[in-house]
Amino acid sequence: MKRIFVMVAVALLASAPITSFAQTDAPLTRAQVRAELANLEQAGYNPLAVDVDYPVNLQKAEARLQAEQTSSQRQAAIQSGTRQH
Repeated sequence: MKRIFVMVAVALLASAPITSFAQTDAPLTRAQVRAELANLEQAGYNPLAVDVDYPVNLQKAEARLQAEQTSSQRQAAIQSGTRQH
C-alpha cells in the first residue's frame, strides 16, 4: 500500500510542471491573424518575399508597429490630459 502511495505521489509531482505550462490565452481567430498580418505589411514586412533574414525583418516590422502604438497612445494621453509616467 505504501508503495502505491509513493508511486501516485511521484506521478503527481512529475505532472505538475506540465500543467503549469498550459496556455491561458484563447487562440487567435482567423480575422485577428489576418489583421495582424495586414498591420505587419503596412509596417514594411513582406511575407511573400524570399527572405534570408526572415526573423530579423519580421522583428523589425513588429518593433515599428510597437513604436507606432506607443506613440499613438502617448498622443491620445496628451490630448485627453492624462499624465504619462
